[in-house]
Amino acid sequence: MDETLLVGDRKIASRLIMGTGGASNLEILERALVASGTALTTVAMRRIDAVTGTGVIDLLRRLGIEVLPNTAGCRTAAEAVLTARLAREALETDLVKLEVVADERTLLPDPIELLDAAEQLVDDGFTVLPYTNDDPVLARKLEGVGCAAVMPLGSPIGTGLGIRNPHNIEMIVEQAGVPVVLDAGIGTASEAAQAMELGCDAVLLATAVTRAGDPERMAHAMRLAVEAGRAARLAGRIPRRYWAQASSPATDS
Repeated sequence: MDETLLVGDRKIASRLIMGTGGASNLEILERALVASGTALTTVAMRRIDAVTGTGVIDLLRRLGIEVLPNTAGCRTAAEAVLTARLAREALETDLVKLEVVADERTLLPDPIELLDAAEQLVDDGFTVLPYTNDDPVLARKLEGVGCAAVMPLGSPIGTGLGIRNPHNIEMIVEQAGVPVVLDAGIGTASEAAQAMELGCDAVLLATAVTRAGDPERMAHAMRLAVEAGRAARLAGRIPRRYWAQASSPATDS
């Protein structure tokens, strides 16, 4: 089974994308990243100096993990575009995970500012992966302006509530012509598997691992869950039935 994830012109060797937020120290983060098998990891450009200095970037480079800078903390399109451009200069990458949140309490995306920023960054040559609401219409519009993937939330960032609206995720998957990456809200491994079974191409998570009791073990569990969920999706689940159906045909005695 080919596990390569294609985003724009990039081939990514893992379908589990990790974030670094919430890690208590670099040693624990390193063990978790290795256990996850991730090949792409997000780093918040507006917070990195205050939290971890440049150590996390050095760590990712040493582990051979590609950096996906994000615009976490931005509230307007102008802030997000500026942050993305600074990240491109600092890290020499055109990849950006675009986040434009409406407020600090919910951290839900602001759809108007998000779409505006996405359009500007695509025009500026970025490979844009937007964190978005689980809204099929907005996902279609983001793809329409040229985003290389769409990243609908399962539930608000850091809540661990899992996938609150699986039907919307299925609708996004059904109409998408770019990879769909389930982002935010995952609390445990079964929810990562569910995202893949719904047809998502990848899962992005941070808190569920970095704030777990044993981050390294949870990272390994997430890796297995993503692999299992994708295998189940490709295998094809049986139809749901109202009435029972015997697994073996009845025989006359």
